[in-house]
Amino acid sequence: MKLTSRALLALSISSITAMANADEFMPTELKASSAQSETKGFVEDQTLGGTTRNWYANELKRRDDRFSYNNHGTRESTPRRINWVQGTILDYKSGFTEGTVGFSTQVAAYNAIALDRDAKDIAGPNNRTLTHSDGDAVGQWSKLGLANLSARISNTTLTVGRQNFSSPTIDVIGNRALPSSFQGVGLHSEEFNNLSFDAGSFDRVSPRTESSLSKFRSEYGATGVETDRASVAGLNYQPFKSLKTTLYATHVEDFWNQYYFGAVHDMGDNATLGLNTNFNYYKTLDTGSKALGNINNDAYSLAFALTHQAHTLSLSFQQIVGDEYFDYLHETNGIYLANSLLSDFNGPNEKSLQLAYSINMAQYGIPGLKFNAYHARGWDIDGTKYTGTAYDVKNMDGETHYEYSVGTSYAIQSGPLKATAIRATYTTHRASKNQSDGNINEFRLVTTIPFNIL
Repeated sequence: MKLTSRALLALSISSITAMANADEFMPTELKASSAQSETKGFVEDQTLGGTTRNWYANELKRRDDRFSYNNHGTRESTPRRINWVQGTILDYKSGFTEGTVGFSTQVAAYNAIALDRDAKDIAGPNNRTLTHSDGDAVGQWSKLGLANLSARISNTTLTVGRQNFSSPTIDVIGNRALPSSFQGVGLHSEEFNNLSFDAGSFDRVSPRTESSLSKFRSEYGATGVETDRASVAGLNYQPFKSLKTTLYATHVEDFWNQYYFGAVHDMGDNATLGLNTNFNYYKTLDTGSKALGNINNDAYSLAFALTHQAHTLSLSFQQIVGDEYFDYLHETNGIYLANSLLSDFNGPNEKSLQLAYSINMAQYGIPGLKFNAYHARGWDIDGTKYTGTAYDVKNMDGETHYEYSVGTSYAIQSGPLKATAIRATYTTHRASKNQSDGNINEFRLVTTIPFNIL
């Protein structure tokens, strides 16, 4: 990193640590009870339920930007793209068997129905609605989204098969009609009161809008190269009641080694004035055969959020130090940076700033209703010194872009539709000529209804 970046990194860590030192230290102790000793049995603890999600997105490209679609063998352009999909998850989870070592299973069927099947609207192939190679929608499709076996000792669980997994570098992404999932082995351990461990090794990803498994590839790589395995290990440690820290290391075969550190600190009382400080840092280095070329990238964000009763005002600064994108694995949410929005604000050497506001209407007698708005700007995007071929950044010279969004959400508080969540957002993004996200307006309306059968 450059000197200024190192100084800000050191200042961020030291300031969070200084604030936390005013709090009482929490000693690390073994938990007095274990989840396995409290199990009721394989059948007794079983559940069957799921969710159904209506996912609608209407995008309009502006200026000279266009989508394209297949019209009887000819590619034509259109400024608008509409995707409307109903995604349903039916999820069965058994309980754990009794004994020192408990065993359980999980099976979840995923189903998607394309509610808008017009090829011009979808502007495929294969973006947000599953399509055939010619861009025509697949009207209805299903797959086994989750299928795994777990073994548990005390508070430590080993899971084998297709599963959900969450870490700062490999994380399930659920921003479409259906979420992604990963095939491999995952371990989660919570033997201590303030210290937990996670590890995983995966060879395939089940994408959000595809019916089959895929190899991993990077989100921003321009060459489409794939890798056979991604592995991660890390810990979550809470040394003080007000401070939570996270440390992870990830190896993506022949792509990169990626290291993550995160810290979240809370101070004050939100009823009067509370301050939340959130710091995220990634270090990415090439490895193996360097399928994505030379990589030496630092990415960090520092966010401050002030809350007074119903109101939260936040300010986030983010910087990328490196001549390539800060990259992560496609079909994962492996980016915890504060300014990862519609755009990730992760261009080479990019700096960005976000100002956001949210209000929780529960304080005014309407529990479940929230509003939010933000404005973010990115500048100094410079890929002119990039010497590789994996990223399309060499023409980025002083690029800029900005994004603003308004949104509202409501969660039903009672009755047969309790916990049903409705969210509407309108986002605008504008960019200079060679910034990759382009010029677009997007409206999304997402309704998620949970249900329980057992």
